[in-house]
Amino acid sequence: MLAIVLPKGSLEKQVLELFSSADLHVVRGGDRDYHARVDDPRIDKVRFLRPQEIPTYVEQGIFDLGISGRDWITETAADVVSLGEIGGGRAGEAVVSVVLAVPKESPWESVTDLPDGVRISTEMPETTRRFLEEHGVKAKVFTSHGATEAKIPDIVDAIVDLTETGSSLRKAGLKIIGTLLTSRTELIANRAAYEDPAKRAAMEDLVVLVQGALRARGHVLLKLNVPTDQLDAVIASLPAMSSPTVMTLAAADMRALETVVPKKGVNTLIPALKAAGARDILELPISKIVE
Repeated sequence: MLAIVLPKGSLEKQVLELFSSADLHVVRGGDRDYHARVDDPRIDKVRFLRPQEIPTYVEQGIFDLGISGRDWITETAADVVSLGEIGGGRAGEAVVSVVLAVPKESPWESVTDLPDGVRISTEMPETTRRFLEEHGVKAKVFTSHGATEAKIPDIVDAIVDLTETGSSLRKAGLKIIGTLLTSRTELIANRAAYEDPAKRAAMEDLVVLVQGALRARGHVLLKLNVPTDQLDAVIASLPAMSSPTVMTLAAADMRALETVVPKKGVNTLIPALKAAGARDILELPISKIVE
């Protein structure tokens, strides 16, 4: 029913892992195969393309559903429906920023300091031109095809580039003087396909699975038994946002407790629960949390 396009390159591994966690395992002949399939009746075709191309092809209806970053959706000005974020800029936790950078010894401290005729290199020329026009800067924008930071200072005066922490720019002797946008990875849909009731229902089903897998990341299920007279102390040891399920056991003086907690910190939480009176503690992985 749905034709889906997935990103090739830096997003590829994380997206494939996410789809597997969502029980939408992508099957293909090899890492260089651009054709694939998902054993799901809602998915008819799967292709891999560079994320830069995906928004345009989804907008044109060649694909019903795709995954790309907000940076490339903005760059192409594609008219698509966003079905939600599915991760950071590289489909991880970190958010990627599109920034304006200049040599650290430059007197320029903001975009409005740039003189007319300033030379800027970037892989995102359209986004850059719109940003400069908004701030009244007349610049010469050159399209870069890699190693953008290496073009300063002998080829261009400034660059617009992607960064997570800014550390690579600082190592290159640059400073950030403006942020054009922040980018996370998004699931996007063709507008006409989204207006089709059957296709929209299929899309919403897939979103439930993917978002459920995302929510489960970094969480585990704890199951434990607690003497009734120590239940309050054990519950008080749990993270503040946990809402445990408490069940009565055959032994009247015991209770069974289940709760979902962050994986980070569980190494100190389990000993604390045991010290508070919990016993028979089980830590179990979670594949999906559907709210």
